[in-house]
Amino acid sequence: MSASSSSLPWWKGAAIYQIYPRSFMDSNGDGIGDLPGITSKLDHVASLGVDAIWVSPFFTSPMRDFGYDVADYRDVDPIFGVLADFDALVARSHELGIKVLIDQVYSHTSDDHPWFVESRSNTSNAKADWYVWADAKPDGSPPSNWQSVFGGGAWTWDARRRQYYLHNFLSSQPQLNLHHRDVQDAVLDVMRFWLDRGVDGFRIDALNFAMHDPQLRDNPPAPENGKPRTRPFDFQLKLHNQSHADIPRFIERIRALTDQYDGIFTVAEVGGDDADKEMKAFTAGETHLNSAYGFDFLYADKLTGELVCKALSNWPEQEGLGWPSWAFENHDAPRALSRWIENGHRDAFARMKALLLACLRGNIILYQGEELGLTQVDIPFEQLHDPEAIANWPLTLSRDGARTPMPWEDCGCGGFGSNTPWLPLGEDNRTRSVETQNRDDNSLLNHTRAMLALRKAHPALRHGQFSACEVRGDLLLIERSEGKECVRAFFNLGQSEISIPGELAAGEVLAAINGASSETLPAYAAILVKP
Repeated sequence: MSASSSSLPWWKGAAIYQIYPRSFMDSNGDGIGDLPGITSKLDHVASLGVDAIWVSPFFTSPMRDFGYDVADYRDVDPIFGVLADFDALVARSHELGIKVLIDQVYSHTSDDHPWFVESRSNTSNAKADWYVWADAKPDGSPPSNWQSVFGGGAWTWDARRRQYYLHNFLSSQPQLNLHHRDVQDAVLDVMRFWLDRGVDGFRIDALNFAMHDPQLRDNPPAPENGKPRTRPFDFQLKLHNQSHADIPRFIERIRALTDQYDGIFTVAEVGGDDADKEMKAFTAGETHLNSAYGFDFLYADKLTGELVCKALSNWPEQEGLGWPSWAFENHDAPRALSRWIENGHRDAFARMKALLLACLRGNIILYQGEELGLTQVDIPFEQLHDPEAIANWPLTLSRDGARTPMPWEDCGCGGFGSNTPWLPLGEDNRTRSVETQNRDDNSLLNHTRAMLALRKAHPALRHGQFSACEVRGDLLLIERSEGKECVRAFFNLGQSEISIPGELAAGEVLAAINGASSETLPAYAAILVKP
């Protein structure tokens, strides 16, 4: 059933721009981006036509995992500024008509967090059960065979308590015990703190890691699937250290809180072997989160029509089924242009990719620099900061390579604010600055603006259902509809020119990219028509 645009929540079909604070804009010359730097560049974000920004963690942290190890949920880390800087960011965003989403990490904290400092002090303190503690087995070995995402076992011995504590990521990221009602209350109070400061929603990190199996049963081995295994984590089916059946009940408490405020949007990051099932459970009906996104595209080594249609078909228009979100890139995954296309065709491919993203049913998330066509930077080992990359070198995803600073200007430092940023910009990316592309009407930056405007102008693209997704060799057809409006998009995902069968592409042309016509599509061309 169709609904008028005015009756839908603002986030339905929204375009969201992810900002990684360390690498967006450095306002004080210390080599690290900060909150005032973000605020100073919000005009650029507004020019894209996005509906919201998602700001990755800026909270007090020892930065062992660069903000995803929170030591104080209610304050800004000094490297990013102070709370007043965040308030100014929210105020300026709202002036520009941009909603503000922030990251929340509820599955774990830093071991510097006062909650953990108290919890580890003894077995009888008020927060003794706020984290996951367990005795050693009779032989002194860990309580279970669970492995951490970043490599090695998921249990670390603590001499203060003479027990092991659980950590699904770094040993400095102890697992919160979200089975505990007081812990749930505490994190909901954190959420309330930021809602009262004016945020418009939350991206919730690693939500399917939020609860463990209290029986601490061993995970079974994973069958061979033909993919290389670079971490012990890859050798197990993660049945017991994540994805507990009680997580949706905690989500109901989140929704009950956010419903007390106006227009709040919640989206969960969900990865793993059962991501599709969990995303649906986390977003079901009107009592859970608004949306979720998985890793359908983030780690895919090739963009294919089959991949697109499979992803879309998992989220049909169906009563009680949640609303999806999609990202081709983020701070954890290698840049899409480096994964999906060789250098000689990147410009054409990037333009086609921008239209494809605009045509997906769901919310779409652009990662900073995606509008410029930034590519993955090869970071030498001695310059790596990412603990996962360091631990798994050289078989690593190198998250640092996707976290390099934004190039703003045509100068040596890229206008980032420091001649010695925390990570190198990368020589290829220096030539793709905002300044350079603003001057070029045909740049990817201006093309991205046009594609987002096109999506916003057509209800069928923004929030309509998808009525068809077909693959014929390298030809991908997506059809979207809303009320009486129908649009068809044709994409050539290959390098050889292909023909569009019959009169399928007849009608008003809304966009034609890379030499596309209603009859033929050159390499990586695309056309969007209104029949």
